[in-house]
This record gives sequence, structure tokens and C-alpha cells, in this order.
Amino acid sequence: MGGYSNTSEPIVFERDCDAVMVPQGQPVTLPAGQNGYITQALGGSFTVFVDGNLFRIDGKDADAIGKEPPEAIELAADASDDDVEKLVWRQLHTCFDPEIPVNIVDLGLVYECAIEKRDDGERKVKIAMTLTAPGCGMGDILVDDVRTKVEAVPTVAEADVELTFDPPWNHSMMSDVAKLETGMM
Repeated sequence: MGGYSNTSEPIVFERDCDAVMVPQGQPVTLPAGQNGYITQALGGSFTVFVDGNLFRIDGKDADAIGKEPPEAIELAADASDDDVEKLVWRQLHTCFDPEIPVNIVDLGLVYECAIEKRDDGERKVKIAMTLTAPGCGMGDILVDDVRTKVEAVPTVAEADVELTFDPPWNHSMMSDVAKLETGMM
């Protein structure tokens, strides 16, 4: 898990790679041989700058830009609900707005995270979250990122991620860390 890097590390795509245009949220394929720069490498995904546009590359496609995919998450066999909840929060800390180098927890975008055990012994996680702006084209991508990361936690069979704008997000919901990172403190 590398921290925020504003190094603009040059990359060349080693194969055709699925990507999402930021902030429009439009899926595209970037071709093998395409040049670009990594502008943000956080939480296992990458934001790259290619031909004047920003794109988000999923961690599972890290090899396309010569990087390692994120490692699998491990959980003790006798893990309690508390252990699972800690892992879920750790995963939520790896979800980033592609344009802001701060995770969604520190941004104050996660309103609720509840874990319940299902009859089959697996767990269901219910998450209520918001976006910094209601019309954000990256909303679906961020929700999908949260769902995928939470469902990667062992014993979590399903993540129910609900997007809400009540109450609307504002800067006061950010942690002090986030305020420092974004220069709002």
C-alpha cells in the first residue's frame, strides 16, 4: 500500500487495459503501447494521466502498467465479528476518490457500516455512504470499489452499499488528517 505519490511516474501500457475516465465515469480501453503517467497510487488502484485525461486503473490490472496487484486479505479462522469489522474498516480506508488523495473514511463519506451474520454463517455488511458532490460521475465506480473491497474480506458474502445524500456532505465531516492533506486546516 503505497502512500500518495505525486511523482508523475511515467508508464507504458504492456497490454490493452480497461480503465475508467475521471471524473466522467466512462469505461474505456487504453491500448498496449500507450504512454502515460501515474498521478495517484492509493488503495491498490491507480489514477493515470494519458493524453490530457485522467483514468482510473483497477488494482487487478496493475500488471498492465508494470505494477503488482494488491495482495489477498487474510483472516484468522476463529475471527469474531469485531475482527471482521476492523478488516472492513481497513478496506474502506483503501477506497479513494480518484481526484482527492484522501480515503473515503477520512473524507467523512462513510455514514454507516453494520455487520450482520447470515443463517449460513457468512456475513453481510451494510454500508451507507455519500459523495463529495451529488452529480459526481465517479459515484457508481466508487460504490463498486467499496463493494468489491469489502466483499474481498473473508467470511463477507455480500456488501450492500447504499448511496445517500441525506445529510449532504460538507467539509466539516472530514477528519483532521484529511483537512491537513487537502490544505483546509
